[in-house]
Amino acid sequence: QVQLVESGGGLVQAGGSLRLSCAASGRTFSSYDMGWFRQVPRKEREFVGAINWSGSRTYYADSVKGRFTISRENAKNTVYLQMNSLKPEDTATYYCAADVNSGSYYLARAEYAYDYWGQGTQVTVSS
Repeated sequence: QVQLVESGGGLVQAGGSLRLSCAASGRTFSSYDMGWFRQVPRKEREFVGAINWSGSRTYYADSVKGRFTISRENAKNTVYLQMNSLKPEDTATYYCAADVNSGSYYLARAEYAYDYWGQGTQVTVSS
């Protein structure tokens, strides 16, 4: 079992920055990959990016590449999503997720690959 709790969401102006955190507990944090997703009402959840268990590899959606950065501190059981140059279209509820059964070199972007999810944190970008 893995429990995930996101924090750091809020209201920011376009062009600004926010850093989301996701604190994990339960299973050994350094043993699994992590992902970030986002969702707006009446739309499917969208992949944002992922990071492997050690933090040595990341993978991003084209929509955020160059603006968002995922990192992790295994000693603190925490993964981060640094969001820069925010746009109004980045407004969404952001979720972190754990892929505890990966067994693959490649980072997953599909929702079904992730086994545990946080409750989400709202990010609103005003124009």
